[in-house]
Amino acid sequence: MKNLIIILFVVLIPLHSFAQNNPKNEKEDTAMKPSKNDDGEWDLIVMDTQFDYFMNAIAKPMNQYSEANLKSRNTILVNEWNSYFMSGRYRNIIESSIDYDPREKYGIKFEYKLYQVFAYVNWKYKLRMNGLSASDTFR
Repeated sequence: MKNLIIILFVVLIPLHSFAQNNPKNEKEDTAMKPSKNDDGEWDLIVMDTQFDYFMNAIAKPMNQYSEANLKSRNTILVNEWNSYFMSGRYRNIIESSIDYDPREKYGIKFEYKLYQVFAYVNWKYKLRMNGLSASDTFR
């Protein structure tokens, strides 16, 4: 009986040590990063069911924008968004930063969709952003 207790003690102590989770020292990266799809084009996935409705029924069509205009507006809007994220403002709306490189050629579809994300946030949450054009703001 004494040997059985010692064996259980020897077996259970190491198992208990291995079962504990070690805390991670690395800071979790919460930035939204653009990625390329299977066709090699930059893509942006929005996980909100109302976004599709917004894109189809409310957003202005892509042909009303130029890629250069969208890129300059997105640069301003991403900086504003990341500023809000870093300061902790609008935590219930802005949950991550956006990793956007204005020197990268993302293409008109990506630039348009990213711009419409900002317009959507304005439409749904009434978050005013300085980089949106007056025709894309919703009150």
